[in-house]
Amino acid sequence: MDVAKHRLETALADIPAPTRAKLWQYIEGLLRWNQAYNLTAIRDPEAIVSRHILDSASIVDAVRGRLLDVGTGAGLPGMVLAILRPQMEVTLLDSNGKKIRFLRQMVSELALPCVQVVQARVEETDTQTYDTISSRAFASLRDMAEACRHRLAPGGRLLAMKGKYPAAELQELPADLQVQVQRLQVAYLDEERHLIILSRAGDER
Repeated sequence: MDVAKHRLETALADIPAPTRAKLWQYIEGLLRWNQAYNLTAIRDPEAIVSRHILDSASIVDAVRGRLLDVGTGAGLPGMVLAILRPQMEVTLLDSNGKKIRFLRQMVSELALPCVQVVQARVEETDTQTYDTISSRAFASLRDMAEACRHRLAPGGRLLAMKGKYPAAELQELPADLQVQVQRLQVAYLDEERHLIILSRAGDER
């Protein structure tokens, strides 16, 4: 645990100490709940810091306005982004009841009044729109685009987190989507990570 906490403190040394403390509190909650519920297959504290927390934090600069995190699971990347930007309106969306209960407990413990937790599939939700929609969980970029694009506000963007460069998936995207690809650098993670940014053609801002 000491090594994991040191890595978190070192990698995020440029953010306020109270914010780092909340991230560590979230990690502790994740580890505690994981003993009873299968929230994440990763159970090692050091791996949680690198693969979940720092990985999620790596896209914070790409987030704009109101955020919807689809298939958030245990809150990744949405909960991490909400802790990093506590004034941002964030909706965490997942269909798994156990994960939703965990997220609601964490929102309460961490005092995050701008975070809403919703149990549903994105196809079942209302017509409210968002400036940014993020996800690490969709099977393909095309699936994410088809399921989520109707929830984008004008000028909005879809942020898809991927490992290796998804060349085949990019070829399957609809022609009316603009695509940007950013290679991400995540501390203590020696693996390829990419952020795919999708927006409607002619609708960038």
